[in-house]
Amino acid sequence: MMGSMAVARFVVPADHPALPGHFPGRPVVPGVLLLDAVLQAACALGEAPKRILRAKFAAPVAPGAEVDIRFETRSNGRTGFNCRCGDTTVLLGEF
Repeated sequence: MMGSMAVARFVVPADHPALPGHFPGRPVVPGVLLLDAVLQAACALGEAPKRILRAKFAAPVAPGAEVDIRFETRSNGRTGFNCRCGDTTVLLGEF
């Protein structure tokens, strides 16, 4: 089980097969890849989320950008997540 705060990091490589066509001229990492990375990181840290209760995409992520995921156990028994590229929040939510 995660502690009160845990951190993970990931990068979607620029040659990922989901990127061509998403979007021509300005590639953006698809949201499903970001959510998948959150779930994989949660599992690696000892959490086994059954479903994502809410998610908000706040900013686009460019291929090759490093994304830091912070998990926080909340008093209601849920786990919150916040994904950031540098100082910019790109995704936040809860499971």
